[in-house]
Amino acid sequence: MLKPIKVVFYFSSILFCAQQSYGQQSKSISGFIRDSISGENIIGALVRNEAEKRSTASNKYGFFSLSLRGQDTFLEVSSMGYRTKVLPVQVGKDSTYIVQLVPEESQLAEVVVTGNRRKSIKDLTPGLTQFSPKEIEKVPVLFGEKDILKTIQLFPGVTSGGEGSSNFYVRGGGGDQNLILLDEAPVYNSSHLFGFFSTFNSDAIKDVNFYKGGVPAQYGGKISSVMEITTLDGNNQHFNVEGGLGLIASRLKVEGPIQKGKSSFMISGRRTYADLFLKLSSDENIKKSALFFYDLNAKLNYRVDDKNTLYLSGYFGKDAMAYHDLFDFNWGNATGTMRWNHVWSNRLFSNTTLIFSKFNYQVKIEDDNNFKIRSDIFNYNFKQDFQYSLSDRHNLKFGLQAALQEIRPASIEAGEDSKVNSLRIQHRKGLDIAAYISDDWSINDKLKLNYGVRATTYATLGPGTFYTFDNAGEAVDSTYVGRGEMGKKYIYLEPRISLNYALNESTTFKASYNTNVQYLHQLSNTTSSLPTDQYVLSNNTIKPQLSNQYSLGYFRNFVSNRYEFSVEGYYRDLKNQIDYRNGADLQANELLDGELLFGKGRAYGVEWFIKKRLGRLNGWISYTLSKSERQFEQINDGQWFNARQDKTHNIAVVAQYQLNPKWNLSANFVYYTGDAVTMPAGKYFVDDRTIFYYDKRNGQRMPAYHRLDLAATYDIKRTKNTYSSLSFGIYNAYNRKNAYLIDFREKEGQSNITEIYRIALFGTIPSVTWNFKF
Repeated sequence: MLKPIKVVFYFSSILFCAQQSYGQQSKSISGFIRDSISGENIIGALVRNEAEKRSTASNKYGFFSLSLRGQDTFLEVSSMGYRTKVLPVQVGKDSTYIVQLVPEESQLAEVVVTGNRRKSIKDLTPGLTQFSPKEIEKVPVLFGEKDILKTIQLFPGVTSGGEGSSNFYVRGGGGDQNLILLDEAPVYNSSHLFGFFSTFNSDAIKDVNFYKGGVPAQYGGKISSVMEITTLDGNNQHFNVEGGLGLIASRLKVEGPIQKGKSSFMISGRRTYADLFLKLSSDENIKKSALFFYDLNAKLNYRVDDKNTLYLSGYFGKDAMAYHDLFDFNWGNATGTMRWNHVWSNRLFSNTTLIFSKFNYQVKIEDDNNFKIRSDIFNYNFKQDFQYSLSDRHNLKFGLQAALQEIRPASIEAGEDSKVNSLRIQHRKGLDIAAYISDDWSINDKLKLNYGVRATTYATLGPGTFYTFDNAGEAVDSTYVGRGEMGKKYIYLEPRISLNYALNESTTFKASYNTNVQYLHQLSNTTSSLPTDQYVLSNNTIKPQLSNQYSLGYFRNFVSNRYEFSVEGYYRDLKNQIDYRNGADLQANELLDGELLFGKGRAYGVEWFIKKRLGRLNGWISYTLSKSERQFEQINDGQWFNARQDKTHNIAVVAQYQLNPKWNLSANFVYYTGDAVTMPAGKYFVDDRTIFYYDKRNGQRMPAYHRLDLAATYDIKRTKNTYSSLSFGIYNAYNRKNAYLIDFREKEGQSNITEIYRIALFGTIPSVTWNFKF
């Protein structure tokens, strides 16, 4: 089971041997980069030595290590939103520094709204988008809430799951193929209120890294993208209170030192109060109903000394929807992360992590049927990560990961005198063990290479009965796996490589190749994922999903890096994709695997992106031309057909204008081709009932989607440590009735004629939010 992991360690041995020729000739400069006011570690700060043309970036804990060969010299340390600092260093010996960067004072002529925090495009990973909530806080979104997941949908290669939805698709992949990590913990359901709000409270977030290509070897488990979200550590110098009061939701964050300069905390909460408006109804049933969500982020950290730091962070969120005493539906996520950072030497940094993640939903019906449906999914995860500065040209990352996942599918628990029978579906468990290693190799000042490999081994765990199905989906055999025993096993190697070639200081070519494997699968019949969607693990019937992605891009900066332009093409080869038989029953089905079909897919496209980063008027334009297709032997006679999320054209325009020191205006416009859908090709009658006949899968289109959003922010008061502002927004400004779904019905009075009608979710929605910090 562990043979592929040996490959990783053989690879490690070869690289460590290289230190004999490089490492002994260079000295290591290391340390931490922090905010001088809050004490927060700064992620992705650029550390550069111009004399030797060497550079590195601080990791997500603010740590950096740079190997140099020359004499005493200077380091330039920079990060977006901070004053650049020039640091004299001694190269004759290994040295450690604590670098504190001072935040820049806001200047009207140099307002930064969005952009990568590094200055040079030579240092950027292919397919990587980086931003913080501060960089996108004025982008108009639904209900006026800052939303990371809805903002990422405005970038090329990413398409929306539907009106108001936080669900998204990346480069033709499915919605369940995106790995979302919150302080390293996987998040299974990333939305509140069926997608109208995202799970992530932007007030608690420090940094977001979004990979759609060039995924580093330390990430695994999903095949389309990785979104890594890091929460704030908490101000270890001063107490702060920050929040916002909106029309239907409010939020509050408190942070401050426990022991000044050494430990701190951060607590951030959010709640909607739409349910309070239900009390105003004259209908007693509605008065006793519920519709709300709340979530809570918390984090503690303690710097034991200069070499050891402990972190404890957690998230808890819940949605609730109920009607009188007849119906009660609630769902939610919970995560917990415990981390230990240790600096072994100037060259070696490690992070040890224990992770717990959970998602569950529960439905209660309390009428004459009197029954309850509940489903849970658990994840227990251990990670040991290392970062080692091998030499002035090689920076290694390597580690081990082990994850135990348990799925408790939706089961029915009937009450006394219920008309419904109780049903318990077998629990499923899977164990995933992985090892990885990667090397950032600076071949010369123009050419940089990141290459590595991830080895994974996965096994189903007992107890449980696993079935074998024929082509018609009928169970023909079964195998029982006892408690503590392993069932079906899979072993894969996932090579990763990214290449950056700098033609000059402003022009770069980038290419990448990735292999990714996915063992957990989400089954959904809608484009917008629902809390009740089923999760299944790979087993003897359901093979792991595989993706091979190739990408090539051209990147160019203009006018002293004020303008950025890129064009990037990609091709993805997808294996073991999942679809459903016609009329598939996905809920409370002991033989669910027999309802599934397995095939292959392909996705390809070209992404254009241009951004103005500085000045009173700034923003970006993105355009994606793409195709996503699937092929199943049992669907469309084995012919290729459009994937449900296939969108030929996807355009986003984002603009922000600093009118004066008090007013900031912003707008965004989106347009994309309608989703591929299956429409009736005909109909027939059976016992006076109309039965629709469906021909080609996803052979038609929803109407094209487009929308304009407007926003304005007025700064009531803004000082160094406090502010108060009002944000006004209009979602869907010209009241476009975009189709949330389409349906079919017989035309009134003419049963032989079928008409199509659309259901629109939103018209124009205004919003007002008061934001504050003191």
